[in-house]
Amino acid sequence: MRKLAVRLSATGPWLRDRIDRGRARGSDRGDISITTVIIWVAAVAGALLIGGTITVVVVKYNGMLSGI
Repeated sequence: MRKLAVRLSATGPWLRDRIDRGRARGSDRGDISITTVIIWVAAVAGALLIGGTITVVVVKYNGMLSGI
């Protein structure tokens, strides 16, 4: 437990240092391009479509799959 506490206590200064170095590089407003948004929406929609298809197949063939 002591080892974990030591590791976690070292994380705070490291994280603060990383944030300070990032701020020193300049202003980053975090703008996201429309292309990135389109890609993410397509990826999520595709994942939902695949998950829905798998669910429909499992529900439809549940009786046949129970013997596997």
